[in-house]
Amino acid sequence: MTLVELFRTDGSVETLDHVSGTVTVDRAQACRRTCSVTVSDPALIPRTAADKLSVYGAQLRISRGVQVGAYRELVPVGVFRVDEIDGDVDDGPAVIKGQSLECIVADDKFTAPWRASGTAVGAITALIQRSIPDATIVVLATDAAIGPRVFDIEADPWAAVTEIGAAIGAEVYTDAAGTFVIAELPDLLTTPPVWTVAAGEHGVYLSATRGMSSKGVHNGVLARGENTELGTAPVSSLVVDSDPGSPTYWGGRFGRRPAFHTSSTLTTVAACTAAATLRLRSEMAPNAVANLRSLANPALEPGDVLRVVYPSGPADLVQVASFPIELGIGGDFVVQAISAKEGS
Repeated sequence: MTLVELFRTDGSVETLDHVSGTVTVDRAQACRRTCSVTVSDPALIPRTAADKLSVYGAQLRISRGVQVGAYRELVPVGVFRVDEIDGDVDDGPAVIKGQSLECIVADDKFTAPWRASGTAVGAITALIQRSIPDATIVVLATDAAIGPRVFDIEADPWAAVTEIGAAIGAEVYTDAAGTFVIAELPDLLTTPPVWTVAAGEHGVYLSATRGMSSKGVHNGVLARGENTELGTAPVSSLVVDSDPGSPTYWGGRFGRRPAFHTSSTLTTVAACTAAATLRLRSEMAPNAVANLRSLANPALEPGDVLRVVYPSGPADLVQVASFPIELGIGGDFVVQAISAKEGS
């Protein structure tokens, strides 16, 4: 079952009867979650900004779970700003579309130069709470001092958040409950799997495709920083895949394929090394792709590590990149994985 709640601009909350819908979760997008919900009642289509469902500030909270008799268990799958609604005004249905809360920060463009300083987490928190004062922020990364960085008028504050997060090797996103999270991408080789997708009796595995691609894979990261405000000398650090047994070994048959990160927030060689080391983890990750069709697990997050047990052959560890969550009838979904390790 699914629950769609509308948080109206007047502060009231209403449960929406819905026909169908999809929540799409994608690590590659600035707004990690998007939704499309179809409701049968055409009266929900706004005709003025003051109508019951307004695109000027309303939010949706969507949950999915199971109900057996009186027992019900739901998990959140997203909190969304309502951006669009349209449909047949006489017969319906109406389709509501929204984005997760990163969009509120992104749309609040700077109208004056904005200076980031202090620590990375402090600057990120200030940027988020500049737009959403009551935002909840969870820190799962190691904080560090940053050099001052001035962002210009008209610049995108969410791009600023992303840049500052990269200085400590962290991603910043909103999770399914609408909480902002500052976290390193989990290491595929050391992070315990959160879920086993297994074939056979009582398993949730349905089918899979598997492939390899070198597109977008880098085996070194050069991080550089120069801060004119502090008058510090330029600093840099190149971190590479130094494991001779790795298929992406720097200078091996894979060659040398560096990625680059430049920010004035990096003011020491140590800061550059730390940023490059953590960035390299994600740059090396897409060395294999695995798309899994399984029974639905709406509690997944991009970056989660899964263990996949196929009907034949060795198991794999895969890292979640994106997946859709259907809000109607139907229990299976497709997980796109950004990396995989054979023989786990």
